Amino acid sequence: MALGGGTYLTQNKVLPGTYINFISAARASASLSDRGYAAIALELDWGPDGEVFTVENGDFQTNSKVVFGYDYTSGKLKGLRDLFLNTKTLYCYRLNSGAKASNSYAEAKYSGIRGNDITVVIAANVDDETKFDVSTLLDGKKIDSQTVASASELAANDFVVFKPSAELKAVPGEPLTGGTNAESVTGDSYQEFLNKIEAYSFNTLGCLSTEEAVKGLFASFTKRLRDEMGIKFQTVLYNKAADYEGVINIKNAVTDDGEKESSLVYWLTGASAGCAVNKSNTNRLYDGEFSVAADYKQSQLESALKSGEFVFHKVGEDIRVLDDINSFTSFTVDKNEDFQSNQVVRVLDQIGNDTAVLFNTKYLGKVQNNDSGRISFWGDIVTYNKQLQALGAIENFSPEDVIVEKGSDKKSVSVTNTVTPVAAMSKLYMTVVVQ
Repeated sequence: MALGGGTYLTQNKVLPGTYINFISAARASASLSDRGYAAIALELDWGPDGEVFTVENGDFQTNSKVVFGYDYTSGKLKGLRDLFLNTKTLYCYRLNSGAKASNSYAEAKYSGIRGNDITVVIAANVDDETKFDVSTLLDGKKIDSQTVASASELAANDFVVFKPSAELKAVPGEPLTGGTNAESVTGDSYQEFLNKIEAYSFNTLGCLSTEEAVKGLFASFTKRLRDEMGIKFQTVLYNKAADYEGVINIKNAVTDDGEKESSLVYWLTGASAGCAVNKSNTNRLYDGEFSVAADYKQSQLESALKSGEFVFHKVGEDIRVLDDINSFTSFTVDKNEDFQSNQVVRVLDQIGNDTAVLFNTKYLGKVQNNDSGRISFWGDIVTYNKQLQALGAIENFSPEDVIVEKGSDKKSVSVTNTVTPVAAMSKLYMTVVVQ
């Protein structure tokens, strides 16, 4: 059973768990978890069907052919190379599973058109005439070879599952055929992904769809998990004015022939996931492989920021991030313009996630709700905040900023944690006095 979480209005929750509100202070006018975890659903020619699969950065660089069906340098993996520039771990899901390619001797491990590029070659073994050398080729290159007396002895490899009842004979090469991708990707495919990814922990979720219904689905999913379940992450969408701090709205399109106009989602999903809690992506150089439409006038850039759009702009020959913001624009007293800053949101999300883990693993059901228990919890939060301050993620912290009290019933604890997130410099106002 999932633990409770999210925000609260009154102390009336039923499920055990952590309920945390973030609000702005009124104005006059234990250990930090890692970042670098991203999740995304993609249309692919190869890969596991109907499941979320994990790809580490190192695996992508050295084993991309096995995971995605293509060499690391292939144009098919252009977007993924952008994403892995900053991603440590990717939770990936294939949206367009179709039919598996096959021939007389084997069936492709996964569905998709890439399976049609596999060939099985069978030759009589030169040392033992009762045996055969069975080779699997991808794009004409040998990727596996086995010497067996019968098909039942063949072991599945990274690309095919052999048919144990097949009768082996010398074959110069029999391609696998019939591999297909799904003809279309529907909202149901995205919903299946979201249902499965809900069980994972990640910093940033990406969606390349340009369909309003799908983008709305992702925005609603993000809001539900953040506000109702206390699962803090941000989602990168293209051209989606969500007006919510959990959604980053990319303005720029890519101009490469044959590429999705939303392909900057790859880079920003990775850059957002991998950005440290004490860092900002403001003015960051786009070092990816896509051509970016970024010829905006000053007035257009100003309008984009006011509209909560994450925009890239040209600085000389470079393409750079104008400001690291999210789509939130409806500022209030409780949620002011600070919540539009992704650096601030990263700090708050880090606090929310890490405090939930601390409470759920160390205190929930284990420590008594008495003075000593609450003092212990207070001490852990203070120690945690001091780590954030040492990193420069927050400033001016004092232990008195953390208050841990008994809640409205015997089982509940009420915590007030006042923090001042630090933001990277982005504006300079200077007066030069000449004497």
